[in-house]
Amino acid sequence: MAEEKQPQLQIELKPELAGGTYSNLAVITHSNCEFVMDFVQMLPAMPKAQVASRIIMAPEHAKRLLFALQDNVQKYEQAFGQIQLQQPQQNKEGRTIAPFNIKKGEA
Repeated sequence: MAEEKQPQLQIELKPELAGGTYSNLAVITHSNCEFVMDFVQMLPAMPKAQVASRIIMAPEHAKRLLFALQDNVQKYEQAFGQIQLQQPQQNKEGRTIAPFNIKKGEA
């Protein structure tokens, strides 16, 4: 009996998405049926951070993403060395925010 080959998944990357979207902050919330991940662009001297992209996943897919990220970070660190994290800052509610040391610039 010959083994049946699974059809290979074809993934299309549209040109308008190929450049990606920059994000330096993620805000993650969840309910009993979904995880919501807002990817944010927080830039110095800008009064507001902008949500660049929102991804909504089922809990099972969020856990698969967690495992995939852990695997990729481990592979990255094996190839390039340990990723050093800056000490996070705390906002008024005690939540961790992105480490931005904003200093006033002069022109």
